[in-house]
Amino acid sequence: MSALAGTGVLFRFALRRDRVLIPVWIGVNALMVLSMPGTLRGLYATEAERAALRSQMAGNASLRALTGPLLDDSLGSLTAWRVGVYAGLLAAVMSLLIVIRHTRDEEESGRLEVIASGAVGRRAPLSSALLASLAANGVLTVVLIAGLASLGLSGALALGLAVGLTGLVFASAAAVAAQLTQSARLARGLTAGLLGAAFVLRAAGDAGPAWLTWASPLGWLEKVRAYAGERWWVLGLSALACVSQGLLAYALAGHRDLGMSFLPTRPGPAVGRLGSAGALAWRLQRSALLGWSTGFFLAGVVYGSLTEGAADMMSGNAGARAVLERMGGRAEVTDTFLSAMIGMLGLVSALYVVSAVLRLSSEESSGRAEPLLACAVSRLRWAGGHLVIAFGGVVVLLLLAGLGLWAGYGERPGAVVGACLLQVPAAWTLGAVAVLLHGTVPRAAVAGWAVAGAVLLIGWVGPALDAPGWLLAVSPYDHLPKLPGARMEWGPVAALLGLTALLTGTGLAALRRRDVAG
Repeated sequence: MSALAGTGVLFRFALRRDRVLIPVWIGVNALMVLSMPGTLRGLYATEAERAALRSQMAGNASLRALTGPLLDDSLGSLTAWRVGVYAGLLAAVMSLLIVIRHTRDEEESGRLEVIASGAVGRRAPLSSALLASLAANGVLTVVLIAGLASLGLSGALALGLAVGLTGLVFASAAAVAAQLTQSARLARGLTAGLLGAAFVLRAAGDAGPAWLTWASPLGWLEKVRAYAGERWWVLGLSALACVSQGLLAYALAGHRDLGMSFLPTRPGPAVGRLGSAGALAWRLQRSALLGWSTGFFLAGVVYGSLTEGAADMMSGNAGARAVLERMGGRAEVTDTFLSAMIGMLGLVSALYVVSAVLRLSSEESSGRAEPLLACAVSRLRWAGGHLVIAFGGVVVLLLLAGLGLWAGYGERPGAVVGACLLQVPAAWTLGAVAVLLHGTVPRAAVAGWAVAGAVLLIGWVGPALDAPGWLLAVSPYDHLPKLPGARMEWGPVAALLGLTALLTGTGLAALRRRDVAG
């Protein structure tokens, strides 16, 4: 039997399983990119304004680290500068999730063993996962090229291909990680760590030694120079990385047993300290919390260091100031910028709380929760341990973000840290939605990601597109006071806390009554 036997069937099955996930990722990414030209045309309508922006970027290393260098004055170049790296980031996250979902996730759950007992080749699951990622990135590439073609076909081809190939670089990296590690969680963490390192190298290279940018796949995306004298040969670096990592993954897959790995999980200590459901939840989630905490503190430092330069840049452009005010409220420009950046950190913190809450779903669907609940552990104690980590973890993240902002900005620690902590009730509300979904409709609990993603999209893109007030009001973050700068109002905070308590209580009550998934 061929090592690729059954690849086509598994590929179609993967597409069927991801028939919602893939279109959502593509749609969010495409909307972010394709909405940007119109926004930038309103913000920088004249060549003089675009030339002034380019001059400001050339002299501000902190802003270059955040968004990359601005290589040309054209509208297409501004679009590539503003969203190119972030489109590559989203494509990379989509790709690594697809590949690990259909490889290591399937092995860990035991489903792949059942599939492999049929007429399925050894490398068919890996091939189908990579093909699913290739299809997703291919559709994204075509959508971006078609949408940006009005700005210039050559630049649209370069940017679309660069984004798609960046996704495939991390798809092949995830394929290698799935062979090396023994759990899907570790495989995702390893690949996400590589993605984070790529972003840091790209940022360091844009702000300082240029050679560091060449060490990052996200830096290669910039070096293609879409709309600024394209360097087509740089795409070959991404293609070479895809092929080499893919071949390595195939070689590793052929030299290990199903369910095993080259980096097996270390056994725990002979005398453990897992005497309660909460201790077990902490053991399972502590690595993720540590990673998120480090990222939030560093992001706070970066945003804080940008405050003065970004405020000066925004004060000279009425359109950019208007967008910033829709995000951060009408106040002195420094307060407005701080409020907008704090709002973005608050939005991202919702992704952590949803992921931590949905760890309940993964524990239940994998069968690990059932033997635990068969002991003297109630469902509420089991769920409560994870929820304490989820809801308490958000407080830690935003506290560290506030301390990082203070460290980077250097002024008004109380106002900055307090404004960050004010984002907690909105993040808790989205976590409570995930609790409700897990308790009432566990098969649809993954929809908690869709809710968080929709809120993130509204908060990120809505102000730039001048979205109507009713749409912005869908987000719980829109109801919080825009601190620092605005007057504190406790009514919305109390309402969000009450809604959080109601949704969480309803979800836990439903969890007590329903059957546990095996």
